[in-house]
Amino acid sequence: MEKASFSEWLERFENYLRMRNYSPRTIRSYGETVRHFAHYVWVCRHAPPGESPGCDAGAFTSSSLQTAAEVPTAMVTDYFTWLAEQHAYKPKTLHRMISSLSSFYSYLYAQGAVAADPMPAVERPRIKNQELKYLKHNQVMRLLRSIEDERDRLIVRLIYATGVRVSELCTIDIGDIDFDEGTIRVRGKGDKIRMVFVDDETLAEVEGYIGNAIMGPLFEGQQGKGISPRTVQRIFRRYAPEGITPHKIRHSYASELYRRSHNLRVVQENLGHSSIKTTEIYLHTDIDERRRVYQEYFPLSNGGDRRR
Repeated sequence: MEKASFSEWLERFENYLRMRNYSPRTIRSYGETVRHFAHYVWVCRHAPPGESPGCDAGAFTSSSLQTAAEVPTAMVTDYFTWLAEQHAYKPKTLHRMISSLSSFYSYLYAQGAVAADPMPAVERPRIKNQELKYLKHNQVMRLLRSIEDERDRLIVRLIYATGVRVSELCTIDIGDIDFDEGTIRVRGKGDKIRMVFVDDETLAEVEGYIGNAIMGPLFEGQQGKGISPRTVQRIFRRYAPEGITPHKIRHSYASELYRRSHNLRVVQENLGHSSIKTTEIYLHTDIDERRRVYQEYFPLSNGGDRRR
């Protein structure tokens, strides 16, 4: 196999991302990560034996991209170790960069441009305090009862009832709501369309809110357009406990749905996550389930040392 270079495949990869409706900002971020890694690889291959690569983040050159894209896992691991030590990158930033390179090499491997994907064996840095603060169901309901304004209450309720992102909520059109089927059509990241489910009580509140309207933004902002994410964030700052954002209410939705169903795949699809690993950070082990398993199986919780 003729060794594929970064320059040969990076543009194809970016076109592939465009075809999949990734945002220009995401494509630019992915490209910057690949270019920086390509420069690191080039320097490693041209540095005198025993010397540290020491490449500068801004030192991209056309010759850097001419180097072969196929690399061993050890080189990728060394690269991220070097970033963490020399540039003090935060774990979340390293996670994002690893995801970018993973997408790039997954694409190359699928296209037959490399013989092996080096990324699956690359360990991701641990993110401390990754568990997000969220509200339990009864706390969300108390929050809703405390909001007197009809529109503001419905905005908070709809995020909790459906698990939609703020950006998705702001673009919901009345025509996207199917009152018979109890679903709403939302446009997610990368312009991906999915259906989310809505309970009858929330739908009744939506019907009361829109009256006889059959088209137009569900929540109207300025100049007849949809409400802005900033307005939604202000609503949360006004009513919600400190630290509770729209994203945390989305987290509450995911946690409650998983706790009651234990169906991670459904939670993933309802949230619009492309990877189930993204969904996992929202979930908590159900304390009731933990208690049941402990009481049923741990010997001391079953009357002493009796053998099972």
